[in-house]
Amino acid sequence: MTTLHASALSAPPAPAIPALTEPLSPEDLANALRSFSTSYYASHPFHALMHEGKLTRRQLQGWVANRLAYQRAIPRKDAAILSNCSDPDVRREWILRIVDHDGTETGTGGIEKWIALGEALGVPRIEMEDERHVLPGVRFAAEAYVTFCKTKPWIDAVASSLTELFAPDLMRRRIAAFPQHYSWVRPEALDYFKTRLTQAPRDSQQGLALVQRHCTTVETQRRAFDALAFKLEMLWVMIDTIHHAYAEA
Repeated sequence: MTTLHASALSAPPAPAIPALTEPLSPEDLANALRSFSTSYYASHPFHALMHEGKLTRRQLQGWVANRLAYQRAIPRKDAAILSNCSDPDVRREWILRIVDHDGTETGTGGIEKWIALGEALGVPRIEMEDERHVLPGVRFAAEAYVTFCKTKPWIDAVASSLTELFAPDLMRRRIAAFPQHYSWVRPEALDYFKTRLTQAPRDSQQGLALVQRHCTTVETQRRAFDALAFKLEMLWVMIDTIHHAYAEA
């Protein structure tokens, strides 16, 4: 039986938040936000084990079943951003994210693709849909993200979404790892990851452009950095919770 390597909760690498004395230029702001990639939760030990083929079937099942709570939180946080944003041009663009996850009808969209991945990993659909396996810490983290987007200025919530800048590389690593190490998973079950290879770059460029346009003072840029740091910590808490809950699975 494969076990995870860490016995204590792990801390994420600290993001490089610049000490601002004057506003950064749009280009420098973008570069500073991109530098947060070193703190992205892709570096968590659980992901390293996944990409090395060292997770058991049960560990993969625990991961996919728990992550559904986060997948379902995404369109809700995007709806919160829309409700706080008075700019119709932004709303017209941003609403596509909700459609991407919820689909245009039952049985379509990213959430459905995630449930299909769970089924391919051996988690019955009913157990995915009723979220019986979701850990309290995972649910708390996902709901904290929704609350953040409800209660913070909409541009801060947009900044928190910029983890999408770092997502495509993680998706590519998963697409490569599963056929190599988990050949029992049907190739079509990886459709969620493949879809995000195009959606995440589109979304991150939209979000980054909005942050560059609206975060032009020291205060707003600091809030943008803080928002992205919050999101990185939230993702780390989520995967750390899963990591340790299934350490002996």
